Amino acid sequence: MEKVCDAQIKGVSTGTTILAATFDGGVVIGSDSRASIGGEYVSSKTINKVIQVHDRVFCCMSGSLADAQAVTKAAKFHLALHSVQMETPPLVIAAATILKDLCYRNKEELQAGFITAGWDQKRGAQVYVVSLGGMLVSQPVTIGGSGSTYIYGYVDAKYKPDMSREECLQFAINALALAMGRDNVSGGVANLAVITESGVEHVVVPGNKLPTFHDD
Repeated sequence: MEKVCDAQIKGVSTGTTILAATFDGGVVIGSDSRASIGGEYVSSKTINKVIQVHDRVFCCMSGSLADAQAVTKAAKFHLALHSVQMETPPLVIAAATILKDLCYRNKEELQAGFITAGWDQKRGAQVYVVSLGGMLVSQPVTIGGSGSTYIYGYVDAKYKPDMSREECLQFAINALALAMGRDNVSGGVANLAVITESGVEHVVVPGNKLPTFHDD
């Protein structure tokens, strides 16, 4: 019985790199595109982990892909209903709270964590972490997934809260490139979304166009 349980736990261990960072006037959220099984076998190189849950609210997912997709699908439904009832776009904190509640109520069954980021009229650009089990934390910049262990030093050294849009986007691309270059289960392309009051810009950087920081 113990061996079966161990195998089940190992089966939901997957690799990814996700991040979000606020800048002066908006927020950047992004991830790699590789999905793996058991942290060893790469099952897909083209998974989009940056999910739009409302007009100016996105989330990145890590952990079990099936669990994360189920939660984001439910969150989209709740946010759409909330928007109709309130007759106004939902706040970013509302989206993060819905994800938190879904994760907490199902914490015994789910193996998924999220970063929620977006912009609203009340609080501007925001980033929230919804960790495994349903904890909710607000941070100006955050990283997650197996690849994040390689870039904590870079993020601490390079992130500045008053960066311009261009500086923050390059910071996010550099961080993803560093993680994808070192974590064997993070990779593919870098998918990013830049969210501001004026709208959303999607940015995709192919793997062969990512910056490099070492000699081949």
